[in-house]
Amino acid sequence: MTGIGMTSARTRDRLVTRLREQGIADPNVLERIRAVPRHVFVDEALSSRAYEDTALPIGHGQTISQPYIVARMTEALIEGGAPRKVLEVGTGCGYQTAVLAPLVATLYSVERIAALQLRARRAMRDLKITNVFMRHGDGFEGWPPYAPYDGIIVAAAAMAVPAALQNQLGNGGRLIMPVGPDREQQLIRVTRRGDNFEREVLGSVTFVPLLQGLG
Repeated sequence: MTGIGMTSARTRDRLVTRLREQGIADPNVLERIRAVPRHVFVDEALSSRAYEDTALPIGHGQTISQPYIVARMTEALIEGGAPRKVLEVGTGCGYQTAVLAPLVATLYSVERIAALQLRARRAMRDLKITNVFMRHGDGFEGWPPYAPYDGIIVAAAAMAVPAALQNQLGNGGRLIMPVGPDREQQLIRVTRRGDNFEREVLGSVTFVPLLQGLG
């Protein structure tokens, strides 16, 4: 898992240095970016590009998010104290899952595309990550039986935060999600205060759309 050449520790260190220069400051997040072998989450033909700060295709019309975005979303979620129970919507290939999992007590992850969910499950097993529970399901619905969540992180964009996800956020919990149309998406953080939901804009982003139903 350590990698050679373009997947070596030196290459990972360069990526971490770049993210630090872009404003990622949490040492735990930076260490997870360094530690997680991103090359195992992409096809072998793309492994030489795994530690570039860019999104890459993973099939099924989906992408593995660029490391900066993964780091930024993770940092925004755990800022002020790491949440214990987190819901991830959009497992994808499992890279975000692997970065986040050791920073929280329990991670519940939902993916609508069965083939990707199985691929991510294998990756968690290979990396010996044991605090992640996965489900093939519709991300718009969240995972109600385990709600409320201290944190929710959504790796696809919708025009608005789905009501089901907002309602599954516990009091004081934080939800990180891209919202808006193509080319005009904003990464937002929603913090629940009783029946009120405070919203912050964290920056402009580009994500694949959050789709309903199963794939």
